[in-house]
Amino acid sequence: MENSNQTSSGSFFLLGLSNVFYLQGICFCVFLIMYLMTLSGNVLLIIVVRINSKLQTPMYFFLSNLSMIDICFSSTIIPKILIITLSNDRSISLVGCALQMYFHMALGASECILLAVMAYDRFAAICRPLHYQTIINKKMCILLASISWGVGFITASVHVPITFQLPFCKSHHVNHFFCEMPPFFRLSCKDTRPNEIAMNISAQIIVLCSFFLTLISYIHIISNVFKIRSSQGREKAFSTCASHLTVVSMYYGTIIFMYLKPRSAESPEIDKTVSIIYTAVTPMINPIIYSMRNKDVKDSVKIKLSSLLT
Repeated sequence: MENSNQTSSGSFFLLGLSNVFYLQGICFCVFLIMYLMTLSGNVLLIIVVRINSKLQTPMYFFLSNLSMIDICFSSTIIPKILIITLSNDRSISLVGCALQMYFHMALGASECILLAVMAYDRFAAICRPLHYQTIINKKMCILLASISWGVGFITASVHVPITFQLPFCKSHHVNHFFCEMPPFFRLSCKDTRPNEIAMNISAQIIVLCSFFLTLISYIHIISNVFKIRSSQGREKAFSTCASHLTVVSMYYGTIIFMYLKPRSAESPEIDKTVSIIYTAVTPMINPIIYSMRNKDVKDSVKIKLSSLLT
């Protein structure tokens, strides 16, 4: 009880960033650029979808939801990293840490499910074109998006409170960029295996199921791409599928590595690198990969930018 009381009144210290001054400057610039690109790309996509009637389709409805998740996801983590590099104050309050962990887990799980939903939407559009309007109607779009958001926040509501019931009596120094669940287990003097098992079960259900649904959808899509007679059309479709699969695999792969690897494979330095990929890199490249290569989106962006400049 004493340890729990000490934890509730204390702060944590995030030690993930380098203490070397010039490296801190480099980290600040890199994270700032990634954050600004994430905000500008995703906000622009949301605005373009909103103002262009041609883009009022299920695909862009889901893309707008993905952009909203990515904005919130990055904003949960990167501003605090920027503050640490500027002020050299690595402390974060217990409440701040709990909120960061909560929204990080909620939004990360929501994105896993939404990526699977988007893959299913493309499968329905390409492989079941005659029934697409019936399968993916307005009500179904709202339902699938609501499930994506809801499951993520319910998952975080279960795991984060039980994590912060642990007594953190070993140390309050977190060898990570932000408050993420796996590094926190190393701080507790209590057996964390029940927490780790619960986390692994949730990760297997959410991440692995979403990944396999996404993979199956794209296998069906690619098999249909082979039936395209035009070599130019086939190459364009393959290019689109390959880029989508690359960013999806990068996101799912890093999440699986972080949350489903055995305890014997843990490495704080590798974990920090992996975390950067799915918290900072994928939110930045998602709008580019999923939409900026699309002709309708590019035309809408050009029209919007030209109207702003004139």
